[in-house]
Amino acid sequence: MFAFEGLDRRQEEERLLREGRLPPGQALTVKFPVLHYGPVPRFDPTTWSFSVWGEVEEERTWTWEEFTQLPRSTVKMDIHCVTRWSKADTVWEGVSVRTLVEQGLIRLKPTAAYVMQHAEYGYTTNLPLEVVLQENFLLATHFNGEPLTPEHGYPLRGVIGAIPGRTDLKTVYLWKGAKWLRGLEFMAQDRPGFWEQAGYSNSADVWKEERYA
Repeated sequence: MFAFEGLDRRQEEERLLREGRLPPGQALTVKFPVLHYGPVPRFDPTTWSFSVWGEVEEERTWTWEEFTQLPRSTVKMDIHCVTRWSKADTVWEGVSVRTLVEQGLIRLKPTAAYVMQHAEYGYTTNLPLEVVLQENFLLATHFNGEPLTPEHGYPLRGVIGAIPGRTDLKTVYLWKGAKWLRGLEFMAQDRPGFWEQAGYSNSADVWKEERYA
């Protein structure tokens, strides 16, 4: 069985290379490696909340029950980790920041240009607003039709990947989507997050192999 799995993986990797879907320095995995800093937090739906603040017309906070009632989106995309693995055709379900802005649930000030994702234990990661508003960035609650597992960010994580055929969308490494997400801070000026302060690339473009500063 394992020999067939290895053969299938190599064949799939070759297909992705032919289709131009595997960035430089990446190798395909059929697994979903677990990588994060710190312990897995416990989730209590009665106390959990998600907030937006900063360069917005009105700060908002949703309870878990309220968050689950927000408009839903599903996106199929390839994800790429800075540690050099890629996983193809993953399906994510959750809340699109773009949709929240379009429907007036988040009203941005003209000064908003960057977004800091704030997660449990003070973890942060930053992105330009234009990337957060792309179709390939999602506040995800489900992966491949199932709720996220605790080690992959349950109940909510940011996720960003490459939508096959959409070369107009900027794609960055997976660490730019924070696990165990608790809020978004909209900013007028950029500010580095946790790994960016530790020497990782601020822009993190997968096609330019921007892994480190």
